[in-house]
Amino acid sequence: MAELISGYAVVFNSETNIAGAFREKISPGAFDKSLRDYPDVLALFNHNYDRPLGRTAAGTLELRSDRVGLWFGLKPDETTPDGLTAIGTVRRQDVKGCSFGFTVTRETWDEGGDNELPLRIVEEAVLWEVTLTPLPAYAETSASLSSPDSAANARRRTIEKMEREQKLRGIR
Repeated sequence: MAELISGYAVVFNSETNIAGAFREKISPGAFDKSLRDYPDVLALFNHNYDRPLGRTAAGTLELRSDRVGLWFGLKPDETTPDGLTAIGTVRRQDVKGCSFGFTVTRETWDEGGDNELPLRIVEEAVLWEVTLTPLPAYAETSASLSSPDSAANARRRTIEKMEREQKLRGIR
């Protein structure tokens, strides 16, 4: 049976620190226009364009924006070294997070208070790639291995978990 790597490449309203220069969060739906206008998105290993794992145009990567974030389902090629590396490192959870490459097209800034870095809120962006990475900038991203049949159940459980966590943090 073909292996499926799935999870959230982006978690909306999750805040992170970008290189100690500013904070950043992605607004819900920030990639919706991009997914319509530029539907060919790559899946990579650690932002390396020499290591493609899938792409939407080939049907080996699926992307969906929902209440939690940008969900992905990736079918890596088990006959390639990079496909096997992706499957193996995600299976062992050496790689359990994601990142993404994008170009911001609309943003707002909050200058922050005393001793607080400015906050960039990405309202709209063009998405070029999602990537499996051992060191994600956004810790809430996820990647796990599942059979295609169990991916829908895993996605539902992840949405429920993220909604509970956001409610506890006062986000919802």
